[in-house]
Amino acid sequence: MSEQVTNILLVGVGGQGILLASEILSETFMLAGFDVKKSEIHGMSQRGGSVVSHVRYGREVFSPIVPEGEGDILFGFELMETYRCLPLLKPGATVIANDLRIPPASVLMGKERYPEGLAELITARFPDFLLVDGQKLAARAGNQRAANTVLLGAVSKRLDVAEEYWLQALEAMVPRKALDVNRKAFLLGREL
Repeated sequence: MSEQVTNILLVGVGGQGILLASEILSETFMLAGFDVKKSEIHGMSQRGGSVVSHVRYGREVFSPIVPEGEGDILFGFELMETYRCLPLLKPGATVIANDLRIPPASVLMGKERYPEGLAELITARFPDFLLVDGQKLAARAGNQRAANTVLLGAVSKRLDVAEEYWLQALEAMVPRKALDVNRKAFLLGREL
């Protein structure tokens, strides 16, 4: 195991399964023998506000918060929230984002417009960018709500952790009745 700490940020809006995804990430890294620290910031998350979760793992981790400009992977559940968190990343970081636009209240009230061309702007700054149609793949697995697990599968391919630990963590963290759909969604994400 290297001395390096890997910094992962999960961002989106309340209700997208970000907290479950961060729990699965943390459980996976613990099963693989890493020290893990996790922290969440909920901005009116129950009302569709911003949610940011920090997950850090390595041989020894001292703080749960990813320092600004030190993120290795940004795992975005909504496109504008993904774009908004780019300053947290280091140059050359990986960005994996769901191709989903959830208009904030200011857009819904007609005070602002949802920005166009976000995927292109992200790609210009971070060439290691994967845009995922999480809802489509989750529907293929059996439930659109498993988009978070599709994205988790896509992220898992960027990390040097054996698939068995990911599947064990899914089994431990996902309710039994949703396990088959989530396992399928995860594997579809890994195929990307």
